[in-house]
Amino acid sequence: MRLKKAAQLAINIFIHSKLRSWLTIIGIIVGIAAVVAIISMSLGAQQQLKDRLASLGADVLTVSPGMQRAMGPGFGGGPPGEGGGSQTSSTSTSKNITERDLIVLRNIPNVEYVMGQVSGTATVSYSSKTVKKFTVSGVDVTVWKDITTDTLTSGRLLKSGDLYAAVIGKDVATSVFGKDIPINTKITIGGKTFNVVGILSSGRSIYIPLDAARSTLDDVGADEFDSVSVKIKDVTLANETVTQITKKLMLAHGILQEKNIDFSVSNPATMQATMESTMNTMTMFLAAIAAISLVVGAIGIANTMFTSVLEQTREIGIMKAIGTQNKDILTIFLLNSGLIGLVGGIGGIIVGVLSSTAINSLAGISTTTATRGGPPGGAFSILGSSSVVSPQLLIGALLFAVLIGMVAGVIPAYRASKLNPVDALRYE
Repeated sequence: MRLKKAAQLAINIFIHSKLRSWLTIIGIIVGIAAVVAIISMSLGAQQQLKDRLASLGADVLTVSPGMQRAMGPGFGGGPPGEGGGSQTSSTSTSKNITERDLIVLRNIPNVEYVMGQVSGTATVSYSSKTVKKFTVSGVDVTVWKDITTDTLTSGRLLKSGDLYAAVIGKDVATSVFGKDIPINTKITIGGKTFNVVGILSSGRSIYIPLDAARSTLDDVGADEFDSVSVKIKDVTLANETVTQITKKLMLAHGILQEKNIDFSVSNPATMQATMESTMNTMTMFLAAIAAISLVVGAIGIANTMFTSVLEQTREIGIMKAIGTQNKDILTIFLLNSGLIGLVGGIGGIIVGVLSSTAINSLAGISTTTATRGGPPGGAFSILGSSSVVSPQLLIGALLFAVLIGMVAGVIPAYRASKLNPVDALRYE
C-alpha cells in the first residue's frame, strides 16, 4: 500500500471519530501551549537581560567603597573566589577609594581606562521650577567618553576644557522640569550656572565635570570617589583582572585577609552568567511542570487509538482479508495518531504565542517579537520582558507534538496490525 493511500485512510479515521479525537487534541494543545508560552517568555527575558547588561558594558568593571556581602543569587560583585554574581549589601559607607587607588589601578595589566566618579545632591533649577536634593554625578571628562555606554540624542559629551558644562538624561530634558530643555540652555546646580551641552537617550542623570562636582555638590570630599569604572582591554580576562585588582587594592590598603576587604569589585560578565543560569533553571522547572499536561495528552491519544482499533476491528479484518499487510495497518494507525499530535501541536503553538503576548500585554510589556534565530542560549523577570518566538521553538514544539502522538499510538497500532483476520471478521 502506498503511503499516500495510508495517509488518506488515517485522515478518514480521524474525521469519523472527530469528537473523541478533538477531546484528545485539547490535551495536547494545553501542554504545547504551556511549553511554548513559558519558553518564549524565558527567551525574551534572557534577551532583555543581555541587552541591559550590554548597555552597562561587559568590559567595564566597577570598584566601590565598602565590602559587599552576598545575600543571594542575582546581582553584585564580591571578591574573587567567592563566586561573584550575588546580590550584595555594603557593610561600610566610608569613601575609602582615593586618587592613589586610581594610580594603582592604571598600572594593572589588561586595564585600559580608569575613571573615578562622585555623586552628591544639589538643588537644580530650570526656568521657574526647582528640584531640591537632585542627584548629580561628577565624572573625569578626560576619559568619560572612552568608558561610558550612554548614547546621545543631541549635543556632545563632556570634554577636556569643560568646567561649568552639563550632560543630562532624556527624562531631565523632557519631563522633570515640566518643559523641554534644549541644547545650550542654562540650568542652575547648587547655585552655579551650567550650560547643557548634551542630552542622553534615556535616564534621569545629570553629569558635570569632576572638579565642578567637588565644589558644587553636597557630601563630596576633596579626594574620595563614590565609585571607579575600570575599562579592560580583553573581556575574556575579566576574572583574572578582578583578581589582580583585588590583590593590588588590598596591598594598597594594607589588608592581609579577604574578610577584611573594605571595597568591592563588580564584574558584569559574572553577573550575567549567574542570572542566566538562574533563569535557565527556572525555565526548566516550569517547562517540566507544563510537560505533565503533555503526558496526560499522550495518555489520551493512546486511549483514543485503543478505542479506534476496537471500533474498527471488522474493517481491519476486511482489509487483511483482501491482502493488506501488517505493516500497512501499522502505518495507517501510526499516521492517525501522528495526525492527532500534529493538529494538537498547531493549536498549542497558536494558543501559546497568543497567551505569552496576552500575559505581556496585561503586565504592560511589549508584545511578542519573532526572530530568525532566537537569542543565544533574573528568574523573577520571566514575566517581565517581551517574548521571543523563534522558528526553532515553533518547529521543535510541532515535531515534539507529532512524536508524542506517534509514540502514544505505537502499541494500539501494533495490536491492530497483529489482529487475526478471521477473529476480526467475527468481532461484534
